[in-house]
Amino acid sequence: MTDVLLGVGSNIERERYITAGLDALAALFGDIALSPVYDSAAIGFDGQPFLNLVVKVTTDLPLRDLARTLRHIETEFGRPDNAPRYSPRHLDIDILTFGDLVGEHDGVRLPRPEILDNAFVLRPLADLVPDERHPLDGSTYAALWGAYDKDSQPLAQVSFEWRGRAVP
Repeated sequence: MTDVLLGVGSNIERERYITAGLDALAALFGDIALSPVYDSAAIGFDGQPFLNLVVKVTTDLPLRDLARTLRHIETEFGRPDNAPRYSPRHLDIDILTFGDLVGEHDGVRLPRPEILDNAFVLRPLADLVPDERHPLDGSTYAALWGAYDKDSQPLAQVSFEWRGRAVP
């Protein structure tokens, strides 16, 4: 079994698609751990703000199968196969880490580079798994967030309910 950290986001009917994505991930993996949910501006394009969070799952799926399954979930919820990288998303699910794998594996770059670049990824990681270490940098996510320039990408934690309970 492998611990996997996933970035989940949406900027189209945000609450609806985050909820649908969490339901799909729970159906696939069973117990899932959730960070708080954050509102953040679109990065790299002009668009509506995103809701983002990080989800921790445990799986016995090989990386290639996991990536294919997540892409299927995104497509099921409205992501076109040819969607440009920087564009609006009904649902976006990114593999941030897969165990301690480093490098390019099955077309997936690990750890995902945006962990160190984007507040909407790093802050939820620091909330959910503060003492876990970035596979390349070696620093804890809490330490990385502590050193991050928080003025560069403002975030706002939002209230969010899933399955009748508040997400942390």
